[in-house]
Amino acid sequence: MMTSIAIGFTAQAAAPQTPATILVVGDSISAEYGIARGSGWVALLQDKLEQSKKANAYQVRNASISGDTTAGGRARFGQLLTQHKPGIVVLELGANDALRGLPLASTQANLAAMVDSAQKAGAQVLLLGMQVPPNYGTKYTTDFAQVFTSLAREKKTAVVPFLLHGVADVPDSQKNFQADRIHPLASAHPQLLANVWPELQKLMK
Repeated sequence: MMTSIAIGFTAQAAAPQTPATILVVGDSISAEYGIARGSGWVALLQDKLEQSKKANAYQVRNASISGDTTAGGRARFGQLLTQHKPGIVVLELGANDALRGLPLASTQANLAAMVDSAQKAGAQVLLLGMQVPPNYGTKYTTDFAQVFTSLAREKKTAVVPFLLHGVADVPDSQKNFQADRIHPLASAHPQLLANVWPELQKLMK
C-alpha cells in the first residue's frame, strides 16, 4: 500500500516595499529660509503623503541649499543621484541665477544637464518654474519664464510654470513675503505645495 506523505511549505511573508524617493533639489525657498523648520512646502509634502496614505510608497529627501544656483545644483547633482537613487526628482533652481544676472543660456544648459542625468538614472523629473519682477525688463522677464516651460517640452518632463502662483502674483502680494520681499512666509508655503501637488501626483504610480 502506498503511503501518502504531505509536504508542508511555510509561506514567506512578502518583504516590505522600500519607498521610492522624491528628491527635491532647490534653493532657499525649498530650504525653509527664514521660517521654522518643518513649515516649508517640502516638509508639508511629506505630511501630504502621509495623509494620502502614500507614505509607504514614497519618501521625501530635501537636498535644497539657500543661495544655490543652477551651476551649484549641477555640480552636486551626480552625487545626489548616487546617494538617494530617486524615482522622482523635483528641480527648484534658477531664481538665484536671475538675481545675479547670469546668462539665461547657462541657466537652461545647467537645468538641461540635470534633467538628462536624472532621466538616464531612471528618475522622472518635475521642473518648478520661477518668474522675476518686471523691473528686470520685459524681454528678460519673458525669456526667463520660458526657460522652464520650453525645457519641459524639449525634455518631456512635468512642469509647474510658476511655483509662487497665488503668492507673488496677487494683489497686496507683499503680505505673503518676509521683510526681504523675496522669501515667502510660512503661511504662504501651503499654496506652494498646492501648486506642486497636482503635477507631482501625476508622476506617482
